Amino acid sequence: MQISAGFDIVYDCPHPTPMILLLSPHPSRETDLAAPQEMLFDPPIAHERYLDSFGNVCTRILAPEGRLTISSRMVVSDAGLPDRITPEAQQHPVEELPADTLVYLLGSRYCDTDRMSDRAWHLFGGGPRGWALVQAICDYAHERIVFNYQHADSTRTASDGERDGRGVCRDYAHLAITLCRCMNVPARYCTGFLGDMGTLPPYGVMDFAAWFEVYLGGEWHTFDARNNTPRIGRILIARGRDATDVAIATTFGPCRLSGFDVICTEMAAELVDDSILASAHPS
Repeated sequence: MQISAGFDIVYDCPHPTPMILLLSPHPSRETDLAAPQEMLFDPPIAHERYLDSFGNVCTRILAPEGRLTISSRMVVSDAGLPDRITPEAQQHPVEELPADTLVYLLGSRYCDTDRMSDRAWHLFGGGPRGWALVQAICDYAHERIVFNYQHADSTRTASDGERDGRGVCRDYAHLAITLCRCMNVPARYCTGFLGDMGTLPPYGVMDFAAWFEVYLGGEWHTFDARNNTPRIGRILIARGRDATDVAIATTFGPCRLSGFDVICTEMAAELVDDSILASAHPS
């Protein structure tokens, strides 16, 4: 399948403001792009791309005083397969985990393992391990939190989300990640595009999505506590310890988000031809 994805984001800045943007597909998806992503700025400004310590593609800019519009369109090839289910995937003893997974056992800004450890062992200490444990954690987070965009809170931690029982996709991910880490399963936060392909209406407002990955059986596996069902068409943008590491924009000064539109839809078969290149490079 071919997926048309993109965004239009508008900021108003009272004075020139440095920003770090994570709005490019992850390097693991670059070969799936019909053409290299082009990020457009209105007014035009200089920008620099680099890889951060987690391997994500970052764009560094100095937003000018006034209004800045950031836009991009891309066409991504996707197998159209649902998230893989591997119930036989086993949990590794901590002493046998690869060194580069250990950071994903530690607490982080929104994943407050120190506050959640006793709760995690109370809930899951007597249950199964491995894949079944992670699925049980997803079930718990999915049932514990009620989704509502009006309940978004950029300061809410995993323990806050469990206490409040409400939030958005990042809150489901943070709670599940934190519980996994408390149970000695490496878990990392993911953000990207996730359209409504393969689901039934009614559809909500399109936005960037949050899910997570866990290390079981020698590899990373995708889980989604908000939807709690395999989905198709995920386009990964970035991975990190939690939402701090993968914010779509980290700003170093005051600014206001004035416009925000995300696009992620399957292209009709008759449109998948030379028009792909035109869609990937809007005028």
